[in-house]
Amino acid sequence: MRLFNFIGHTLPSGFMSIRIAFVSVFFTVLLGVGGFMILEDYTFVEAFYMTIITISTVGFTEVHPLHTSGQILASVLIMLNIGVFAYALAVFSYYIVQGEIFRKLHIAMINRQISELENHVIVCGFGRYGREITEHFFNHGQEFVVVENNPEKVEKMRNSKKKFLYVEADATSDEALIAAGVKQAGCFVTALPEDADNVFTVLTARQLNPNLNIISRAIKSRSVVKLELAGANHVITPEQIGGFYMAMLVSKPGAIEFFSFLTSKYEGDINFEEIAFEDLPEKYQHKAIKDLHLRQHSGANIIGYRSGEGKYTINPTPDTTLTPGTSFIVLGDGEQLAQMKTYFKMTEN
Repeated sequence: MRLFNFIGHTLPSGFMSIRIAFVSVFFTVLLGVGGFMILEDYTFVEAFYMTIITISTVGFTEVHPLHTSGQILASVLIMLNIGVFAYALAVFSYYIVQGEIFRKLHIAMINRQISELENHVIVCGFGRYGREITEHFFNHGQEFVVVENNPEKVEKMRNSKKKFLYVEADATSDEALIAAGVKQAGCFVTALPEDADNVFTVLTARQLNPNLNIISRAIKSRSVVKLELAGANHVITPEQIGGFYMAMLVSKPGAIEFFSFLTSKYEGDINFEEIAFEDLPEKYQHKAIKDLHLRQHSGANIIGYRSGEGKYTINPTPDTTLTPGTSFIVLGDGEQLAQMKTYFKMTEN
């Protein structure tokens, strides 16, 4: 818990509440107004004026000479105001000087933007893998929300020149995922440093959104089965991918270097896109590749076909037709893929 130093004393940040400060001042004024109206038979305006000059200790003359009961009330208000004023000043200093008020406004704005998202990606963990994932999303215009509870990593996102949407919370909790919009999200990526946390996060996300496409990192190979049982659609082990990549550089260096060029954020803007049957307008459904005229209208090429059972066909024939549950894999640069979506009148996810 952060601490705040006020007049030589250290106070917990949780002690600083604008609501408590406001309520304290309000009830002090209410006590004074009510007391003066009852004890001194003041009007409301006179009682309010008397209360304000009393608690502010400005020393103005009383509206009418006070009786003993009124003098006692004024004394109580002055003594009570010492504590109320000190607390209100501490809260004001904390929220203004420490920038808490601006942080809360910033978080409120982020929460509002998150609530407006649909079909976005949730990334749990902003470590090495999480940063790489978000960098890729920024380069390709993918909307996403990061869930991270490490204050230092959250501060990096907050101070970044790029516009991060994030939730500062434990990704294993229901509340954190709900705040990140898990119920309306389209994809979920968890790259937490512990496999146990990834398993629990996957299980929670699957319960909150049964239709979610969940991708999880696994540090240990024995955790793969557990993550799949928890509900992950895909489980990635970085060591396995790294080893495969290095081996392929030995046996098929040209092919791997070409693939690296296609996916490199530094070399080019070439990317892959999946067109599912359900994403196509009705007039384009059940049409063969040759009747879509995709390359003619956008320059993009269909290089793969995914069946309903999840099997892939490379370079499908011109007569290949999409049916419910199937999809095409398309290759093209950013402009070509954008033209393809315009041609199909598809909306960006």
